[in-house]
Amino acid sequence: MSAFRDLTLGAAAPGRTALTADWVLGHAAGGHCLIPNGEVVFEAGRILHVGQRFEGEVARRISLGCALISPGLIDLDALSDLDTTVLSIDHGPGWAKGRVWPRSYVERGPYEMYAPEELAFQKRYAFAQLLRNGITTAAPIASLFYREWGETAAEFTAAAEAAGEMGLRVYLSPAYRAGGMVLEGPGQMVPVFDEPRGMAGLDEAIAFVTAQEGRFGGLVRGMLAPDRVETCTAPLLRRTLDAAQDLDCRVRLHMAQGAMEVQTVQALHGTTAPDWLAREGLLNDRILAPHATNATDTDLAHYAAHGVSVVHCPLVSGRGGSILRSFGRLRAQGINIAMGTDTAPADMLLNLLTGLMTARIADIDAPHQRSADFWDAATLGGARALGRDDIGCLKPGARADIAVFRLDDAMMTPAIDPITTLVTGGSGKVTQATFVDGRLSMCEGRVAGIDLAEAQARAQAQFDGLLAKYPERSWQHRPVAELFPPSYPVRQEATP
Repeated sequence: MSAFRDLTLGAAAPGRTALTADWVLGHAAGGHCLIPNGEVVFEAGRILHVGQRFEGEVARRISLGCALISPGLIDLDALSDLDTTVLSIDHGPGWAKGRVWPRSYVERGPYEMYAPEELAFQKRYAFAQLLRNGITTAAPIASLFYREWGETAAEFTAAAEAAGEMGLRVYLSPAYRAGGMVLEGPGQMVPVFDEPRGMAGLDEAIAFVTAQEGRFGGLVRGMLAPDRVETCTAPLLRRTLDAAQDLDCRVRLHMAQGAMEVQTVQALHGTTAPDWLAREGLLNDRILAPHATNATDTDLAHYAAHGVSVVHCPLVSGRGGSILRSFGRLRAQGINIAMGTDTAPADMLLNLLTGLMTARIADIDAPHQRSADFWDAATLGGARALGRDDIGCLKPGARADIAVFRLDDAMMTPAIDPITTLVTGGSGKVTQATFVDGRLSMCEGRVAGIDLAEAQARAQAQFDGLLAKYPERSWQHRPVAELFPPSYPVRQEATP
């Protein structure tokens, strides 16, 4: 019988709830601390007590046994679509596989490859995956490759509704851009700009943030999301940062993340993206910058000097052959690091393990590269990037954003320190429960507001429909079977 049988999925229980477990990740002296046989008590969305047994009255006490009660994880580049990057894992180069629009597609006119209801569904489905992996705060990210241009307020209004219904803390607004890359020939990619269109997208994002900020008891917050740095102009980014100041929100901007960007920005501005923005006076501590895998020493010095937070997404970067150089080196420079998933599976624990391994490959002697440092990035680092001290930690007065991870999985035995055990041997599959603002949003694989078995079938059908359209926007319009052949030949048995 479930330990959570007295709670209702999708609801906050009245009165005080006490969670007890073999381990609690508490907070003291500005950092996390482990509490054996610990207890967390919360009521009305806020934490009242973190320590050993609470002597006050509680409405219910839930014993979780061999588990870790942790702050909920914070994902600042959280996958919010049906991930198309998985198509590139074994199939390249990207320019030949629909990752860049060919001129022939542009001349025919780019179009939305998903219907509005499909765009709304994919965010709901993605939010469910985040909650299943112990992620309580997310800044959604989706691909623009299959879009007509940018994202729309309508789909993000639906996303805000989904977050409120399912119980996920989100920072969001529709992504916009002033340009895009166009493929003129094999490997020949050139930027094409339409700055007025980018400005219109920013206006729509500002209106969205103004309308949505603080909905669902504060679960929905605004964040401006210009797309990739090479698709933006200086005037667009200047207006973005001015708007962020007026709205008191963060700005996420992907930069220093890949060869195409580096080459394009060098051709356009004669330097790297972070150095260009620093020269333009466009770096400050409101900026969240995935992924920094191609950052130079000068770029990193700019980040450190201006308080830019790096959002580290080691799984998707590693799949593409790039790594952060290195996690410990950036931390030693005083750069705040938060974490992101940015790909399927939306498994933060898998990202922490990948980050740990790639950090040591990049620089075995760097400090700040223990399992606890990565857990810090996924909790305290994310909160710091958002300018908050009431999430990412378990302490009295903080929001009751909590993830419960089982420690008795046979795949993690023998277990040692709970953090090391979860980072080096765990996966999101050991997440037992997720609370957001004291509300039980996920319990033992079930997520509020969605039937996952039905949703999985719909998600696969929707992805298959998108895949069927890939030839329309791929170089030479080759069929899907040639764009993405199976790993091994498929042998059909002859019919007798």
